[in-house]
Amino acid sequence: MASSDYKMGYKDVMNRRNEIMKRAVGIDYAAFEFDRIGFDYERMMREVGYSLSEVMAIQRAQGVGNTPLLKLNRLTALARKLSPTGMGAQLFLKDEASNPSGSFKARRAAVAVYQAKKLGYKGVIAATSGNYGAAVASQAAMQGLKCIIVQETYDSKGKGQPEIIEKARKCEAFGAEVVQLTVGPELFYEFLVLLEQTGYFNASLYTPYGIAGIESLGAEIADQMLVQTGRYPDAVVCTNAGGGNLTGTARGLRKRGAVETTIIGASVDLSGLHMASDGDFNRKSFTTGHTGFGLPFATMPDRSDVPRSAARPLRYMDSYVTVKQGEVFYMTEALAQLEGMERGPAGNVSLAAAFALAMTMPENTAIVVQETEYTGAGKHLQPQLSFARENGIAIRFGDPEEEIPGKSIILPSHPSLMKARPLPLVQLRKRLVENLVSPAVSAHAQLTAHELDFLADESRLTREAIEKIIRQVIPSDS
Repeated sequence: MASSDYKMGYKDVMNRRNEIMKRAVGIDYAAFEFDRIGFDYERMMREVGYSLSEVMAIQRAQGVGNTPLLKLNRLTALARKLSPTGMGAQLFLKDEASNPSGSFKARRAAVAVYQAKKLGYKGVIAATSGNYGAAVASQAAMQGLKCIIVQETYDSKGKGQPEIIEKARKCEAFGAEVVQLTVGPELFYEFLVLLEQTGYFNASLYTPYGIAGIESLGAEIADQMLVQTGRYPDAVVCTNAGGGNLTGTARGLRKRGAVETTIIGASVDLSGLHMASDGDFNRKSFTTGHTGFGLPFATMPDRSDVPRSAARPLRYMDSYVTVKQGEVFYMTEALAQLEGMERGPAGNVSLAAAFALAMTMPENTAIVVQETEYTGAGKHLQPQLSFARENGIAIRFGDPEEEIPGKSIILPSHPSLMKARPLPLVQLRKRLVENLVSPAVSAHAQLTAHELDFLADESRLTREAIEKIIRQVIPSDS
């Protein structure tokens, strides 16, 4: 049936979302679901995605990947100067700004766009305000496909964040059409309408293709660390938003044998700000890599733009820490002035966390900052700080602990004030189980052993802990 035969009202389109998604991705997600709440994640990744060797071949053909792993000697020396004797891990940085579109997301886009062309789609669509839009646009240009990027750009007053506007310019430079919207629920609706009207491929961040694309990043880190140091890294810090970055990197490390490497997620603390709020939209200086995405996506991964997300961060995360906005801006300047590398602030979230963590680790250990991103006119820290001032945000040097998201940005008055603040992972794992179990209307006794195994894989909690949570969510007399 042609799209013109459908009703295009908001409720009508949202009721068809799974049908639209299935046509736009070519994946029957129901084939991997079982019982009431079960989802065979590993089977989906095996049967739908690509092997690691296939991913790397696809990426190399498009000039993606094989980025340098660099020792940050001067930042390491600073961390050791501020640490107790014998402490201060060696810092390494994976420079993903070397990719064609300037970020690690070129890895995801290369595989997704390759799949779109392989299946015969004429174009691709992605809903993103971040670097992924530029990555998809770049890869679509290489593959000769049409491209539409849908962005949340403005608040209700028509004021747009400089970082998002910068990314729109980059997308348009690659030949993409950019559809810019105000913040709110219309983003997903407009995205679905465009998918239905064009028949284009949904180049989602959260398909198996997108996550498999990042596995090469984890594999390269493992391979390069073996060459440079003779061993795998002790820890890898991944900026965490929707969870795909961490998921793919961890899977790639495991596939190369780095099973003992600690996987640390890092997000900017934007507590108190609502990501879908018109009033809060321009009161934050980071559009990704923050708790507004990191926490809800970790505890409810299938809230994404596909029926089942391939990003499952709590399966892989060993630790989760937050940093302040001012700390990330500070480390952006430190990277430029101490290491001669000017990179975009959002990509330095993991660097800020890694620097703070390095001061707590022995000097014979190694910690890898998992990614960088390009910088540009709107992404540079100066226009972002200027935009913050225009929106009434107080900016000063001092103790970052005093920073209040939406009201202040406090750059550390001394690097010793840098901190990585742990989040309670056990509580997040508990919330994940609660969210997964809540659709089940039956009593705990009716959940199968297979479903309990799925919950254990998802949460990394013990069977006993899961059963206790389930008894609380689904009372025995229900």
